[in-house]
Amino acid sequence: MKILHTSDWHIGRSLYGRKRSAEFEGFFDWLIETVRSEEIDVLLVAGDIFDTSTPSNQAQAMYYHFLCRVAATCCRHVVIIAGNHDSPSLLNAPQGLLRALNVHVVGSVTESPADEIVLLRDAHGRPQLIVCAVPYLRDRDIRRAEAGETIEDKDRKLVAGIRDHYRKVAEAALALASAQSGAGEKIPILAMGHLFTSGGHTAQGDGVRELYVGSLGQVAADLFPDCFDYLALGHLHAAQRVMGSELRRYSGAPLPMSFGEAGHTKIVLLLTVDGQGGEILVEEKPVPCFQRLATVAGDWETIRSRIAALHGEAVPIWLEVLYQGDELVADLQERVRELTADTLLEVLRIKDLRLAASALKSLEQEETLDDLEVGDVFGRCLLAHQVPPGQQDELIALFQETVAALHDEERDDAIAGDGA
Repeated sequence: MKILHTSDWHIGRSLYGRKRSAEFEGFFDWLIETVRSEEIDVLLVAGDIFDTSTPSNQAQAMYYHFLCRVAATCCRHVVIIAGNHDSPSLLNAPQGLLRALNVHVVGSVTESPADEIVLLRDAHGRPQLIVCAVPYLRDRDIRRAEAGETIEDKDRKLVAGIRDHYRKVAEAALALASAQSGAGEKIPILAMGHLFTSGGHTAQGDGVRELYVGSLGQVAADLFPDCFDYLALGHLHAAQRVMGSELRRYSGAPLPMSFGEAGHTKIVLLLTVDGQGGEILVEEKPVPCFQRLATVAGDWETIRSRIAALHGEAVPIWLEVLYQGDELVADLQERVRELTADTLLEVLRIKDLRLAASALKSLEQEETLDDLEVGDVFGRCLLAHQVPPGQQDELIALFQETVAALHDEERDDAIAGDGA
């Protein structure tokens, strides 16, 4: 039996306003071809299918179109869990219809742990694999708030709640395996999850959010029951092992979610399960690069020479330019645009780190928030983020309208309070 583990697709994600539909389509085409060429039996998707809880119609169309395509391949089962970016109700809505295609979706915690267990059968109807499809566990699903509890109390309850949930699911899976196994047979038990385990690493700008305030990185590897033959995790965008284990893995995101991930090798994980002893072998399958990203950083001469070298490669590249020189370059954007004009290089972001650092240093060393008006703070933000002068007037006007609206609401609330 062959199983493919992937996660964190983030369909619909953009990069500094640039749509990435072509990359997603390229990945799905490659994934379908991989399913066929590797003769995959089961596809596991460990959360964050979409980038937001309200995905666009185009993002949803990509998702459903892919599921229809994979159903027409040799892949007999697809198991999908929700991540923290996903809407549980959106994923759960077509559960009944997708089940007809052997697509099993668990978008939220169920009343009974047994309902998060999927028994998969082979082509002859024999039990072949048990999947504990545990979705992202939200705070309200696993912890009851109490008056007067401290942050430490909350952290402890969260971790205990996660541990208890996996324990209950594991017990139900073992009971099912015992009931379904024949004499001398062993049905492998795989578990899925979407969370942050201790020791995990992230990349700058990858968008990985803290799942549980205060307990980030404190979900230890020993939280998971030993009965799991393999643990397929999602949430971290860099492919990695949990505490060095070959059988407890993050597949990582198949596309770089930020320029900070540009140098990462993106993969999916191919599991081959021995039909006799149940031994699992794991192989990393590199995902092709569908859109090259590059960060160019340094002083002006370094930036100029690096851009020239990238232009010489004659391939489409999206660029992030970070100026780190000591000399003030007032026309940085114009210089970069001139260098990349009529080339295959597309600049998505230009940031003068010297200017931003200077603005922040001034704020930190010479002034405090008590010294500034609200509008002054907003002006410093525009400066720190190097917003072009042509855009600043409109943004300032919108900001002033927002502040005025807030003041109006406060005034109305005060009047209503006096009236009461």
